[in-house]
Amino acid sequence: MSCYSSLARAYDDLTGDVAYEKRADYLEKLFGRSHITVHTVLDLACGTGTMTWLLTGRGYEMIAVDGSEEMLAAAMEKSGSVEGVAPVFLHQSMPKLDLYGTVDAAICCLDSLNYLIAPGDVQRTFERLHLFIAPGGVLIFDINTVAKLQALDGQVFLDETEDTYCVWRTEYSRGVCTYYMDLFCERPDGAWERSLELHRQRGYTVEELKRWLEQAGFGEIRTYGDMKMRAPKEEEQRIYFTCVRK
Repeated sequence: MSCYSSLARAYDDLTGDVAYEKRADYLEKLFGRSHITVHTVLDLACGTGTMTWLLTGRGYEMIAVDGSEEMLAAAMEKSGSVEGVAPVFLHQSMPKLDLYGTVDAAICCLDSLNYLIAPGDVQRTFERLHLFIAPGGVLIFDINTVAKLQALDGQVFLDETEDTYCVWRTEYSRGVCTYYMDLFCERPDGAWERSLELHRQRGYTVEELKRWLEQAGFGEIRTYGDMKMRAPKEEEQRIYFTCVRK
């Protein structure tokens, strides 16, 4: 079982409730609080590129990075009617990020950072981001909270579309939530193809992440509730972080 090798082709259909437009609006509000005018943006762990192309259409020059070749292929297929400079797509893991220059801002959306199971990989990712965000530039990311991942333990979920059927169950142990996904996709000949995928996310506390950001050279660290312009509440399931590259 591998992560996103089969899910990539069905990902967009199964995540139709993500509200990308609203999240793009929210990101732009956070950009507006930064010290510099944001023109170039890194979309780290871009997935199928929905946010990348949305921001491209809003006039940003995008660099999109993902560790899954299948997700990147799906992202690159979305070109066409979007105006603006076409994004640059790179196949890289987060802790080994390597760009040719700096960007004004970096985003890492939809709890992608939780997929870094080793704390050292999170620290290395922050260090690499510090290298490639211009001084005064902004880093924005969101995480699933520890409480949310703990509450998923033992849950079973079902997502389906006309040609996709996904059953996934979850286990939480020692800070890691494991998602076991059974994916059934209808083939052009009408037969159904089954694949299995294994996903893992680790929960990190706000205190841990703030400490590692400071150690990497970021300052002015702020946290927000999910698409809110206020501090996160105790029961918040998703928290946004913003910080400035010193």
